[in-house]
Amino acid sequence: MDSVLYHAFIYLVAAVIAVPLAKRLGLGSVLGYLFAGTLIGPHALNLVGDGTGHVMHFAEFGVVMMLFLVGLELQPTRLWAMRSQLLGLGGLQVLGTATVITALGVLLGFEPRVAFAAGLILAMSSTAIVLQSLQERGLLKTPAGEASFAVLLFQDIAVIPILALLPLLAIAPSGSASAPAHATAIAALPGWQQTALVLGAVGAIVLAGRYLINPIFRAIARTEQRELFTAAALLLVIGISLVMQLVGLSAALGTFVAGVVLANSEYRHELEADIEPFKGLLLGLFFITVGASLEFPLLRAQPATIAALVTGLILLKFAVLFTLSRIFKLTTPEGLLFSAALAQGGEFAFVLLSFVVNQHVLTSAQAAPLVAAVALSMAVTPLLFLLHARFVQRRFAQARGPARAADPIDAASQLNPVLIAGFGRFGHIVGRLLRANGIGTTVLDLDAEQVGIVRRLGIKVFYGDATRLELLYAAGATQAKIIIIAIDDEQKSVALVETVQKHFPHLKIFARAVGRVHAYEYQKRGIQSFYRETLGSSLDLGIDVLRELGLRRSQAVRAATLFKRHDEQSVRELAQFWDDDDAYFKNARQHIEAFEQMFASDAARR
Repeated sequence: MDSVLYHAFIYLVAAVIAVPLAKRLGLGSVLGYLFAGTLIGPHALNLVGDGTGHVMHFAEFGVVMMLFLVGLELQPTRLWAMRSQLLGLGGLQVLGTATVITALGVLLGFEPRVAFAAGLILAMSSTAIVLQSLQERGLLKTPAGEASFAVLLFQDIAVIPILALLPLLAIAPSGSASAPAHATAIAALPGWQQTALVLGAVGAIVLAGRYLINPIFRAIARTEQRELFTAAALLLVIGISLVMQLVGLSAALGTFVAGVVLANSEYRHELEADIEPFKGLLLGLFFITVGASLEFPLLRAQPATIAALVTGLILLKFAVLFTLSRIFKLTTPEGLLFSAALAQGGEFAFVLLSFVVNQHVLTSAQAAPLVAAVALSMAVTPLLFLLHARFVQRRFAQARGPARAADPIDAASQLNPVLIAGFGRFGHIVGRLLRANGIGTTVLDLDAEQVGIVRRLGIKVFYGDATRLELLYAAGATQAKIIIIAIDDEQKSVALVETVQKHFPHLKIFARAVGRVHAYEYQKRGIQSFYRETLGSSLDLGIDVLRELGLRRSQAVRAATLFKRHDEQSVRELAQFWDDDDAYFKNARQHIEAFEQMFASDAARR
């Protein structure tokens, strides 16, 4: 069968089966998609035939949409703050990798122009795989993630001058070459006119994003047709892509610029919500087509050559990237993550390799092993992330130990009647209230940055882990009367309760509870002086909303007081049933019914 529906069915079945299996095995979704593509490709089960190239062109819109969404998260001020990494780190990565590959190619006997072309092409990394893998693992906003993003963005921009440079390396006149894949409607214009049109297109996107898009989306929103808003979001992305392609620029770059311009838009979140499902599906399709395009006949014919190319490419790029990470002062674990993330070839390499063959820079025989090596290096990347997480990251976490030794606590602080464990958004309010009333407190906090900030405000705070027994002794727990547990981490706060009960039974414990379940854990250990962190502020907001809706202040306050009294009573009474699901939910329903009846009778009395 060769119908569109049949191919769509095969791709979807492959994704739905392979990705959950890969996630369950801890391999990540990208590796699942790649494996699915390999399995259904023309060289395995041959379920989709040889037409993966046409699907690839469609699937590349997943990369375009990804960069649009990334742009929506980046305000122009933040992008400007990244300029040193974008130009410095990104520029040096492309230049350094291309130089090293060129030198190695010349040493192996290739012509300098061939080696240089290969160096420029192999300097590219995979935007789709790297960003997806970093995002999936929550690493995109780490120093290594931000550095990786800066390099990838520079590479996307660098494709434009690379496309202009490569034809100069051809051994035949450009007129003898077939029309390149990137040829555009303005290709025949003089150079200054092409430049003016390119700048005009980018300027038009910026101006439209700033002055036209919001009014248009506002008008669409007034129709209250959700599907129309989705259609408009897709129209925006596809329209920008077409404009960029007409002027010879990268569609991904154009949509990224549009995303940055719209980062402050009132419709940013709606755009994200509408584009995200399409982005996910198309990216998955892209990864499947990469897997399906692996040339197994070539692998069987030249296994040693392909293996050497893949290994050499990854090791060489890793070495260049790690050197740059040291120059730009990334820590060793962050530098290793940054280097492993970008050590593969990229999707732009497929386009560039096809282009240089058409331009007679490389022969088909020279380009074919490079295509296979790039595809395999992309397939290996999720495994590099896995190895980093399981070995490198774990080893550095164990070797690093505590970030620093606990601060020594002076004799005067050891005599304070109150200990406070945790001085974040909850603990510092309690601490300041006590301090304002002349009550001495000894404050312990494990967040070095928070300690530094609070000290700059003139408040004495000691760095250290309050769950460590020796630190509690040093802080004067034997002389203190009260300990306030305001730690963010629920497990650590419960562990601290157990430590205090065992070694300092005279201390009265007042504890911050994150929510009901946390409160139940405290009650199991006999702690009744717990305070849910969001209850008070939630009730304050509820009072203001009731007043806005017409209730008198006394009525709103009475309603909140009744709610708080009933809710606190239910937390204490339901704690005994928490380990029995059936009993818990049965009694919880009874409490809710009693609560509603209480409010109804109170309203009737009023």
